[in-house]
Amino acid sequence: MYTPINQWAEDDRPREKFLLKGRSALSDSELLAILIGSGSKNESAVQLCQRILNSTQNNLTLLGKLSISQLTQFKGIGEAKAIAIAAALELGRRRRVEETVLVSKITSSKAVFELMQPIIGELAHEEFWVIYLNNANKIIQKAQISKGGLTGTVVDFRIVFKLAFEYNATAIILSHNHPSGKLQASQADIQLTKNMQQAGKSLDIQILDHIIVTEKSYFSFADEGIL
Repeated sequence: MYTPINQWAEDDRPREKFLLKGRSALSDSELLAILIGSGSKNESAVQLCQRILNSTQNNLTLLGKLSISQLTQFKGIGEAKAIAIAAALELGRRRRVEETVLVSKITSSKAVFELMQPIIGELAHEEFWVIYLNNANKIIQKAQISKGGLTGTVVDFRIVFKLAFEYNATAIILSHNHPSGKLQASQADIQLTKNMQQAGKSLDIQILDHIIVTEKSYFSFADEGIL
């Protein structure tokens, strides 16, 4: 039988629980319930949020990819509630992007992944980025070089190296995403990397790595011995 949240024991209500026990004590569905405020006449806000999360296998990343129209398909979720959910998840994504600014020095392929995943790891299209470094492998700048479709993007070498000279970079790391989630370098990826490496040698700019980023993992050309 459905019991409204305002009839629950006080320390079981999401807002009261947040105040009494702290944010970490709440489940994902309870946190979402605070955002939407109320459910429908047949289920509480928590139950409604549990149903929404179940539809994405309790994966917040997948939840963040749902459109407003997809969210409003759930009974009890109108446009305002859908926008509140989407806005909160976008803030979470932006927070992760800001946290990557704290990475000042590249020490491993994993560090590159952690830097780039919040930026390109969850995109539905490919983007090609370059991380520009000084001779101590400290990050000077990172820049989007191109933006493509579902299966590829075109990279202009002139732009890559023009920026390298502007930033006084001595080394660069290439990075692009695979929206398909496939952790494998294509022949085009390999050829591009080798051509870039050859061009870099003549300009005295080292290509340290090329990282393919997916939502959950990465492929490093350096780690795999391709560079």
